[in-house]
Amino acid sequence: MLRYPVTLTTDTETNTVLADFPDVPWCHSAGYDESEALLNAEDALTSALGVFIERRQAIPEPSEIKSNEAYITLTALTTAKILLWNEMIKQGVRKSDLARQLNCHMPQIDRLLDFEHSSKIELVETALKLLGKQLSVQLAA
Repeated sequence: MLRYPVTLTTDTETNTVLADFPDVPWCHSAGYDESEALLNAEDALTSALGVFIERRQAIPEPSEIKSNEAYITLTALTTAKILLWNEMIKQGVRKSDLARQLNCHMPQIDRLLDFEHSSKIELVETALKLLGKQLSVQLAA
């Protein structure tokens, strides 16, 4: 799963904790404490990464997590969707091409690439296979 580092800083004027992502510099969030800031940061990051799809750009891979640095771990499904999207960009495959190969309609592809939509992982896996890739899952501590 992808883990994006997040920088947490305290804003003494507003007495809130600010969350910023070095890999997505325009993505910001805040909360009343670190826990709330991290919870809000997860939603903000997911929304911000969706903008890359809207712009038809590759989603940046997360930079390495430094010791004691906070991070957001994306879900397995969101990670798989990001990997699918980035592979589509790399191979020059458009959404319409994928829809044709999967024998489905464009709204289904839009939902498949929507991080807010609870797609079936099997469909993401099938799409990756069409691109010559295999999804690999492993258990980590």
